Amino acid sequence: MAKDRRPRLDIKRGAIDLSHGAGGRATAQLIEEVFAPAFGASGGGDDFAAIELNAGRVVVSTDGHVVSPLFFPGGDIGALAVNGTINDVAMAGARPLYLTAAFIIEEGFPLSELARIAQSMGRAAKAANVRIVTGDTKVVERGKGDGVFIATTGIGVAPLNVAVSGANIRPGDSVIVSGSIGDHGIAIMALREGLSFEAEIISDTAPLHGLVEAMFASGAEIRALRDPTRGGLAAVLNEFAQQSGVGFRIEEAAVPVKPAVSGACELLGLDPFNVACEGRLVAVCAASDAERLLAAMRAHALGREAAIIGGAVEDAHRFVQMKTAIGGNRIVAWLSGEQLPRIC
Repeated sequence: MAKDRRPRLDIKRGAIDLSHGAGGRATAQLIEEVFAPAFGASGGGDDFAAIELNAGRVVVSTDGHVVSPLFFPGGDIGALAVNGTINDVAMAGARPLYLTAAFIIEEGFPLSELARIAQSMGRAAKAANVRIVTGDTKVVERGKGDGVFIATTGIGVAPLNVAVSGANIRPGDSVIVSGSIGDHGIAIMALREGLSFEAEIISDTAPLHGLVEAMFASGAEIRALRDPTRGGLAAVLNEFAQQSGVGFRIEEAAVPVKPAVSGACELLGLDPFNVACEGRLVAVCAASDAERLLAAMRAHALGREAAIIGGAVEDAHRFVQMKTAIGGNRIVAWLSGEQLPRIC
């Protein structure tokens, strides 16, 4: 058999062309020289992955990532794709184990940037002790994409005795947020708009499964978990209200918001309650366990700013109401329309 004498990809100066998505030699070379080293893949050549799962409830979540720009303070689309999908699995009380990744890449996209994204994904997965086991690559013509889009699927296992859901929430339960809200969305918007602030605003993108494990280890009765991505904290609370048939009363002064984020929101005409996070969670627990759960969260690196922000109340209208910092009251409504496109 003739030896394959293809030159190696020029990662520094090369670019994606249509052959990289055609399924032939160029695709195999892209996988071999860009993705496999970044993901630690074995390169077995099969179009599938066989995985092992421990006893428990299998949790699966799929997500698409179209963030623009691709690189931003605190992260990039690669780390975001890994962490975002890990978090969706973790919000079921599951330990994420495996990821798949599919790439839609525009013709002409620099190989150096693709390699940077792949390496970021590999580092994020390794740090979270999650394996990227299989995937796919497609290339679209120049002008018919926007750099790169990534679709990921996460697979994990939850203990059989763990069943968190918004439907479990009862009047009197406490609401806890794990940290400051709005950091990710404002980091993206500030970069897009060319805004600068005295304190740099950095995306909060991070994997939350370790924090979730610490929360369950506390023994607190956790009713529901959700990560406030698109639509922010307001969307999560309204989703919970619709699922459970309760209302919520929130204290604005108790909700952690960084001064720079608050200032940027005021400048951009945004409500931080509607702005996406990528490394925060909202937990609802029995009120009697709130302080114990809060202590467990604050003992973890990703929960040091955790705060009890309010609670669930009986309300046939399922309203989310907030006592404002100046003593008034307002309804925290669902986000209407899309105020922050391409945020994740």
